[in-house]
Amino acid sequence: MSMVEQSLGQLARSIPGATQVFHEYELDFCCGGKKSLAEAATQRSLDPAQIEARLIALSRNPPQETDWGQASPAELIDHILARYHDVHRQQLPELIRLALKVEQVHADSPDCPAGLADHLRTMHQELESHMQKEEQVLFPMLARGHGAMATMPIMVMRMEHDDHGVALERLLALTHDLTLPRAACNTWRALYLGIRTFKEDLMAHIHLENNILFDDAAASARN
Repeated sequence: MSMVEQSLGQLARSIPGATQVFHEYELDFCCGGKKSLAEAATQRSLDPAQIEARLIALSRNPPQETDWGQASPAELIDHILARYHDVHRQQLPELIRLALKVEQVHADSPDCPAGLADHLRTMHQELESHMQKEEQVLFPMLARGHGAMATMPIMVMRMEHDDHGVALERLLALTHDLTLPRAACNTWRALYLGIRTFKEDLMAHIHLENNILFDDAAASARN
């Protein structure tokens, strides 16, 4: 099967560095990971062959990244908790603080992202609830190798991941795709830089769960 026929999730899982390429082309490899590269590129009026060439070059000279597809469920879960759950809990309160300041100081500016702090608060609440369910119910089940018992919790978590994807789209809409006005102050710049990092982290987080942890659990349940 050629690369353009493979799903974004498969490519993100199998080629180190592919996720950064997908970020550059704004291709959703986490919630939209079931789409083929050809389908996803065509929907965005992009040339699949151009993206494929980037991925082929990457596969020949891969960056040094951990291949989480080879890790045990317990190892992957420990990584997700430390690299993403803990980090999101640090990121969002600071982003909310920065957004409140920008909205207060620049309320008269037509570029002001009105409603951004409220949206970030909602995302914080929903993500915290989601992570707690994973930490308290699903992750202990998967770490013990009980993937066959986890079908329903996994389905619920995948649905919530789709909701997070919709929330990210709203985040980009509120910030005009993270476009800074020419006279943006340092707080505004720090806010949009922080949101960009949070977006990339959340997409990588969802990718590891949807395309590796959950898919592997489903595969082990079938065997």
